[in-house]
Amino acid sequence: MLTSIPVTEISPRCSTCGMGQLCLPVGMSQQDLLKMDTLVQERVRVHKGETLYRMGDPLTAVYAVRFGTLKTHVTLEDGRSQITGFHLPGEIVGLDGLGEMQHASDATALEDAEVCVVRFSELQALSGDLPSLQTQFLRLMSKEISQDQVMLMTLGSMRAEERLAAFLVNLSERLSARGYSSSEFVLRMSREEIGSYLGLKLETVSRLFSRFAEAGLIQIRQRHVKLIDMAGIKQIYNRSC
Repeated sequence: MLTSIPVTEISPRCSTCGMGQLCLPVGMSQQDLLKMDTLVQERVRVHKGETLYRMGDPLTAVYAVRFGTLKTHVTLEDGRSQITGFHLPGEIVGLDGLGEMQHASDATALEDAEVCVVRFSELQALSGDLPSLQTQFLRLMSKEISQDQVMLMTLGSMRAEERLAAFLVNLSERLSARGYSSSEFVLRMSREEIGSYLGLKLETVSRLFSRFAEAGLIQIRQRHVKLIDMAGIKQIYNRSC
């Protein structure tokens, strides 16, 4: 069961949150940040395996990941699940539903997580008094479109090993931007989930991880990954760039 937590019971708020340099308030003045504190009045705890929202649910809010990792995924007509994204702290989930005002995917926690609830009606109201918020929201929408374009290129033109190399480089850079190690981390997603995201079979993902390890590019033990030769990994990725 999802646990709702009033923001007044816990800190920090938008103006003091460590994820502010990555999330919706990035680049705002301190005065505007204080106004942002009125926008987020609720947080939700999502335990590992729980679903934050489901495809087809009315879109009443978007969500900023405060800690933990979520995946977004859709169920295809044949019953298979296709993962459309992995979302780290400081990222917004739910933007893909704005067109029809209903969620276009399910969002499920890959580990215990907490999200800030950004009610869409309150977002619209505050945007009228806070032009910088409109700019930030457009920036997030543009970023979402760019990520979709990169994903289409990855699935459409890259070979299997290039897809996995691109995934590792992208994850490394995103973790680094959040102050985590860029070369050593724990994968919160399974090999099967990585395969779903990259359009690869589980066996292919497992074989590629083994091949990368044998080539001295990475060390891997279950879900713990250490990137040994980042230049070599990027060289594989850059073949298609």
